Amino acid sequence: MRGRVARSAFAIGSASLVVLGSGWLAGCQQQAEPSEGGGGTAQTDLKIVEQVQIDQNGAEVKPAEGAKPAAPAGDGKAQCPPVSLAMAGALNGPDAALGINIKNGIQLAVDEHNAANPGCQVQLKTFDTEGDPQKATQIAPQIINDAFTIGLIGPAFSGETNATGDVFNQAGLVAATASATNVTLSEKGWKTFFRGLANDGVQGPSVANYLKNTLKHQKVCVVDDSTDYGLGLAQSIRETLGPVADSACNISVKKGDKDFSAAVTQIKGASPDSVFFAGYYAEAAPLVQQLKDGGYEGTFVSADGTKDPEFVKQAGESSKDALLACPCGPAVGTFAEDYTKKFNQEPGTYSVEGYDLGTIMLKGIDSGKITRPDLLEFVRTYNGQGVGRNYQWTPNGELTTSLIWIYKVQ
Repeated sequence: MRGRVARSAFAIGSASLVVLGSGWLAGCQQQAEPSEGGGGTAQTDLKIVEQVQIDQNGAEVKPAEGAKPAAPAGDGKAQCPPVSLAMAGALNGPDAALGINIKNGIQLAVDEHNAANPGCQVQLKTFDTEGDPQKATQIAPQIINDAFTIGLIGPAFSGETNATGDVFNQAGLVAATASATNVTLSEKGWKTFFRGLANDGVQGPSVANYLKNTLKHQKVCVVDDSTDYGLGLAQSIRETLGPVADSACNISVKKGDKDFSAAVTQIKGASPDSVFFAGYYAEAAPLVQQLKDGGYEGTFVSADGTKDPEFVKQAGESSKDALLACPCGPAVGTFAEDYTKKFNQEPGTYSVEGYDLGTIMLKGIDSGKITRPDLLEFVRTYNGQGVGRNYQWTPNGELTTSLIWIYKVQ
């Protein structure tokens, strides 16, 4: 779901990000099937493995230990009238894997809740935006006009979140995104917007400082995909890198591109320590393939828009040793086991956030918050541990604490 998520580093991002990024998932407007995302598919045993959690200086932060995440099952005694939660995001198109990851995470939470609480059966209603802001604006009225729907997890991408935020705000419907990271989304004055992960104003400086300060890279080429998400993230990366971001290979490509020969030539001429790509896996896969085929031996780095098994599947061995940053937390413990068993695949990017945000809303419903105003107030004042992190929000819908994870394809 690239383009989806929109990202004080907030000050850094908000001053510089004039475009409304999708936080990964946001600017996608493609219509193709996921298998057409680029580069075909390649057989490989490589996986995306978590490495280290970092702060905005790029320094390692040890994960908290011992905190037990909230469980959607609760005590099994909940009673409620028929109510529903909605999910909105890309379920078809080249970036659909991200939306499906979120949907599955929420579905697991809802199913665990309903199995344990016969007196409170909550329905999950899903809405496919294909990551397209226009389609999202057509779907938003369907969500708010359903009297049974009292909470929304989504939209997934930043562009579609920006396009629909006013609608959900006016309807008083809590809208918690699991993936939209564009910084400016929390600056709109929406009272119903909540971001379930760090924004690009946190991610950009964190990753840039990790490359510059921790890995000691002295020259980085930054490539963006011209989407809301990619432009915003790349801007934050470039600003933090400063002169380390080589102006000779400051490159913009287009969403949907498959031929990156001009960019590869430019990058090879600069011979950087690393290439940072701000965009989605559908373009990251053919880009890294063409870089490796062209003889580039530096490090390929990208972010949450690329951090999906589809990237590895489509890029094959060319993806080996790629570093992928993400504000999304790794799937651990019984959540990972239950998810894999239910969906016959491991949790993907934002599955944890979907599960955690679904769990928070289910806890609200179980506590008797069965109207939109009551559930909104429950989320606004929530403070609790999830699988991915502790969830507590500032008045503008940002998490009070946010860190970034570095993953590696190995």
